[in-house]
Amino acid sequence: MSYQHQYIDGTLIHFPMGKVVCIGRNYAEHAKELNNPVPTEPLLFIKPGSCVVPLNTGFSIPDDRGSVHYEAEIAVLIGKPLSRSPSSEEVRDAISGFAPALDLTLRDVQAKLKEKGYPWEIAKSFDGACVLAPFVSGDAITDLADIGIRLCINGEVRQDGNSSVMLNPIVPMIQNMAAHFNLQPGDVILTGTPVGVGPLNKGDQLQIELVGLSSFTSQVL
Repeated sequence: MSYQHQYIDGTLIHFPMGKVVCIGRNYAEHAKELNNPVPTEPLLFIKPGSCVVPLNTGFSIPDDRGSVHYEAEIAVLIGKPLSRSPSSEEVRDAISGFAPALDLTLRDVQAKLKEKGYPWEIAKSFDGACVLAPFVSGDAITDLADIGIRLCINGEVRQDGNSSVMLNPIVPMIQNMAAHFNLQPGDVILTGTPVGVGPLNKGDQLQIELVGLSSFTSQVL
């Protein structure tokens, strides 16, 4: 894929877009708001790199597949290979950047799939299902247990979370992912969404930020 990651200063990171490895229900209050059980182990799934679109220019959502929900998440960019059982030091060294992102979900479609016990892919991996902002350098954050993620829609705060309350903290989460999937430069980790998810509508104006680090505006086209 030709998509290249971008730092907040406009510098391109010269490796291609890889896969997007995600964790579901990583904030207990989010699991509860959707009447889902709080998982006792990481709930992992993958989005293809082809579903990633940039945040800055605005983005579109499907208009013929029911409700499209936003899920604001802290995205982690992998810059070095990780496999099997990397140490915490190896994981931290492999983190190239952090960015706010939106994991979009076709909620009505997902609900029907879950009722039948089917996989979620078509609800989570459609074209445009991962909206990604530019990254700040991995060195910009020293405490991975204190990263704020905030989303405002049409001037109203909808989600305001912090990595401190993740069920699976960032480094152990990535260690677990690497035990299942080889992680390569260009892969992106989505670390779960806090409470407050809901539907998006065309024309919505968004502000999404890593609190104190980066802030971006966008719109649903």
